Amino acid sequence: MKKCTLLFLAALLAVVFVLPAQAAPLKIVAAHNQTSLENPYQHGMLKFKEVLEKISGGEISVDVHAGTIGTNEDELVEKLQLGAADVVVASPGFMTKIGIPEVDLFSLLYLFNSFGHWEKAVDGEAGQTLAKIINEKSRNTFRIAAYWSAGVRNYYGKKPINTMDDLKGMKIRTQMSGVVADFWKQTGAIPTQVAWGELYQALQQGIVDCAENDYTNFSLMDHHKTANGKFITETEHDYTTRFVLMNGKKFDSLTDQQKAWIVEAMKEATAKEREVTYNMLSKSKDRVIADGGTVNTIDKAPFIAIAVPIQDQLAEKLGIRNLVEMIRAAGK
Repeated sequence: MKKCTLLFLAALLAVVFVLPAQAAPLKIVAAHNQTSLENPYQHGMLKFKEVLEKISGGEISVDVHAGTIGTNEDELVEKLQLGAADVVVASPGFMTKIGIPEVDLFSLLYLFNSFGHWEKAVDGEAGQTLAKIINEKSRNTFRIAAYWSAGVRNYYGKKPINTMDDLKGMKIRTQMSGVVADFWKQTGAIPTQVAWGELYQALQQGIVDCAENDYTNFSLMDHHKTANGKFITETEHDYTTRFVLMNGKKFDSLTDQQKAWIVEAMKEATAKEREVTYNMLSKSKDRVIADGGTVNTIDKAPFIAIAVPIQDQLAEKLGIRNLVEMIRAAGK
């Protein structure tokens, strides 16, 4: 009996040492700066996680962070550079800080006239051309995995704007990229930088008089419930683009199969994020009104008259006239 036991143990040890160890799943850290779990970015990232883990058979796992590793987009971009994140959502304005001024193309206001126009541009030649520029100029540090929507942005503040004169002297929280700040300065407003996570308090305390964003983003943060956020004027100045970025060097280090899985999962995630964004628009507007917000429309022609020369100036400065014209043509 003792001899049989020893033989059994020996055979068991042989099996243990002969069998190869199973490789741990490849871990992908995906992050955005929105803390609300109802935000469309979160829906998109969760779809990315769901699809990627399913089609990879568990060979790739995804950790999704909703504002938990940074509520400022420049923090997320830095983490992507350092390898602390693998997929992040960032706005064009923050990307200008890393030395790729061409991304300001998507900071231009009144560049798009509808969601259909926006999709046609970003999913077509214009989007592909800019993705190539970003990848080459960043020396493959940044790879555009997808273009996501952050809705269409409107003004909201302590009073409605009926004419552009109503903006004079108003401190407006906005992104501080050159073309955005230039636009608001020319309307008579005073562009002011406030972190997204601190904006509710800034509106409540009167640090800023107004802000601009889409219905879903500002209503999820209850900005419309503050004294300086309850009047909404539908300026529709920005059909907003967000970059879903990966570290190109990390992506290139993966196997062809892993790359294919990621591309497929991101395609489904992008469709989901856009679907949620569009569907939430009317619901979010209804919520704002139900909560006591007031909404008015305005003649956009004077605003567009400011925006078009800024578009032309940037196009000449950066040598991207062809890209601007390509986008304008897509909207006709």
